[in-house]
Amino acid sequence: MSSQPTEHDPSIVHELIAGAASYEAAQAYEQYEEANGKPESYEEARVIMAGIAGAFIDREVETRGFDFIDTEKAKRQARKNIDEVPPSSNGW
Repeated sequence: MSSQPTEHDPSIVHELIAGAASYEAAQAYEQYEEANGKPESYEEARVIMAGIAGAFIDREVETRGFDFIDTEKAKRQARKNIDEVPPSSNGW
């Protein structure tokens, strides 16, 4: 094993945290929909998922000390991931 410090590739780290946030948002959204019913529009559903993803990113950065992560960049990537899911895959 090398004793040199590990350097993080920021673009990959942001994509990984955004991917995890997008996944968590989809899981939490399913629970939300079961409890509250389907939102009025697909846009509203995407806003809900983006909010959940943003909260996940904030929590992970704060609790795990990921100070090197640009949270806004990770949130934008998570929103992009959410926006790329076709409405038909969510029953719209």
